[in-house]
Amino acid sequence: MQVLVLGGTGGMGQGVARDLIKQDQIKKVMLGDINIDPARVQEKLRASGKVSLTKIDVNDHNGLVKTISGADVAINCAGPFYKTAVAVARAAVEAKVNYIDICDDYEATEILFASDIDRAAREAGITVLTGMGSDPGTNNVIVKWFANKLDRVDEIHLFWVVSIAELSGAAWDHGLHMTIGKIPQYLDGKLVYVEGGTGEEMAEFLDPLGICKLRYVGHPQPMTIPRYIKGVRNVIIKGALIPAWVDELIREQRETGFLGQEAVEVKGTKIVPYDLTLQLWGSIPNNRDRGPQSSGLKVIVKGERKGQRVTYTADMAGRMAPGTGLPASIAALMLNAGDVTAKGVVAPEGCINPDKFLAELIQRGAKIHQTETISSIMAI
Repeated sequence: MQVLVLGGTGGMGQGVARDLIKQDQIKKVMLGDINIDPARVQEKLRASGKVSLTKIDVNDHNGLVKTISGADVAINCAGPFYKTAVAVARAAVEAKVNYIDICDDYEATEILFASDIDRAAREAGITVLTGMGSDPGTNNVIVKWFANKLDRVDEIHLFWVVSIAELSGAAWDHGLHMTIGKIPQYLDGKLVYVEGGTGEEMAEFLDPLGICKLRYVGHPQPMTIPRYIKGVRNVIIKGALIPAWVDELIREQRETGFLGQEAVEVKGTKIVPYDLTLQLWGSIPNNRDRGPQSSGLKVIVKGERKGQRVTYTADMAGRMAPGTGLPASIAALMLNAGDVTAKGVVAPEGCINPDKFLAELIQRGAKIHQTETISSIMAI
């Protein structure tokens, strides 16, 4: 099995590759990136005879198709995904190669499901699995795992927190972009759009993260989960960048126009405020608290089983790169083994067997802390 990892020399791409090279069925892992400086690649990967570097520009369609054609599966880790996911998926379908991404931008997900990519992938017998990272990804599969235990699912709350000690590269673009403008949430059985960065709520995560203030963020699950879990009334996603000063500063930048998308003239030069602010986030955290080297997920699923109200929760904490990379690697192996049979565009909760996936994740060292709470009227 040969795998192409786009964005392969970045943190998330290397997180995928580190797991892939451990598997006997993997013969070759191509790290495709615009920057193929070997110094960017961790020693374990440089030392592996399975790993090669391939220069690729995700904006070069013909080059993408040619490179993807040499793989059994293409895994897209080149963010931000609102800029890359659709183009790479389209190239993979043209190359007739199965595609996986870790897309966490709702705009790209919306296009993937609504465009000709879905039809073309079905006709080609290709799987386009989008959102197979941590969030979305692992938490989608956990939702499905809990939903399978219930007769009816009413509410799903997805919470996450990421320390900026773990952020670099395109992750900053996503971190700002996901709170701008109107973003999707699934409320009272309908997809609605709320103001990004609002809806403040406190939630407790596993150590070392503690209690964090969360806000609405623009991730794809409110669009995908109701496709596969029928009857759910609410799918709500909120997140936070920590330490707390980070989200507070982003909120101020959003409210004062520093994240504006319309160009303004400064001394005769047109400047887009968002672009300048994004550039400055490379240095803003210098000499400030960057938080712990950890990120966290919390999944809450509420529903009914045999007439009783049941609430499931799951909590995870750990490093972001393996937390994002392992799910994509496991999904690629499941796809190759025939455990993923869906064709066309699909989300994790629509095609990944939760029991198989979670068993593989736990085998790799993941710890999922779960609780079940049952409420019922006393019967005599």
